[in-house]
Amino acid sequence: MSSPFHFPSLVWGESIAIYLFLLGISAGGTMISILLKRRGLLGENLAESNILRCNAILAPVTIMIGLILLIFHLVRPWTFWYLMFNYQPHSIMSIGVMLFQVYMAMLCLWIAIIFKDLILSIVRKIVPKLENFVAKAIDFFARFNSVIETILLLVSIALGAYTGFLLSALVSYPMLNNPVLPILFLISGTSSGIAAIMLFTLLFTKEKTTSKAMSYLHSLEFPVVCSELFLLFAFFFGLYLGGGQKTVSMYTAIGGGFWSYVFWSGVVGIGLILPLSLTLIANEKLKHQRKFIYLTTGLTLLGVLCLRFFILYAGQMTLA
Repeated sequence: MSSPFHFPSLVWGESIAIYLFLLGISAGGTMISILLKRRGLLGENLAESNILRCNAILAPVTIMIGLILLIFHLVRPWTFWYLMFNYQPHSIMSIGVMLFQVYMAMLCLWIAIIFKDLILSIVRKIVPKLENFVAKAIDFFARFNSVIETILLLVSIALGAYTGFLLSALVSYPMLNNPVLPILFLISGTSSGIAAIMLFTLLFTKEKTTSKAMSYLHSLEFPVVCSELFLLFAFFFGLYLGGGQKTVSMYTAIGGGFWSYVFWSGVVGIGLILPLSLTLIANEKLKHQRKFIYLTTGLTLLGVLCLRFFILYAGQMTLA
């Protein structure tokens, strides 16, 4: 039977939506961490930075969970390794695999350089004979730290936008075949990265809500949310002007039905308008209270998750 989660034209389901969400958190969190580091807001001893500590766990874990979901979504998941070693430059999926590999390699090297002492202490306890080798390897790559960090930043941006390119390459779905989608996913991924970093840092560390880094992240919330609102408008206005099935897809998506409610209440209401309103009406004292930040970051993450589900499902409801 046809339902919001099961209909004839549906190809990609909930596991892909969660994968897109987790990928955005990983790429967005890494971009923000590098930005904070380069602005000198994380202190002199980077290994003691609570934000970098959280991102060192959050970024690789979220992307690995996302990749596991993607692998098990394949028709033959046991053949996933084939994609990792057989590159096809004309395939958007193959380009994504290359981006993942470069991203993970640069991310691991960047984390290893920052947390060298911690890594060596772990190696010393588990395989003491390898301590010397690991120390020399980290020191070698540390000489290229600036290059590694720059590549990681660029690949994070590319990966954040890639999720949009992946969907926009589906030409048989007029709503998804939209040039605004990559930049929309990049900005919403950045928004989820900021929210996740703030939420996990305050939940699991003793980071002060008034620290320079947290205050700077606060200052990014308003322009990022405004950018999302503008891009959503541009996304649907482009569909409206596109005519034909593009216009039909717009009305199908936001004109009524289950996914229309998800968009207006989940994406726009909970994810954008409510956090923006709370930030605008709250005084400075309230803005820096942990419970307030938990609320606004939680709403933002829920809104971005709703956006991923909405774009993926509503976008597959109308065929060209």
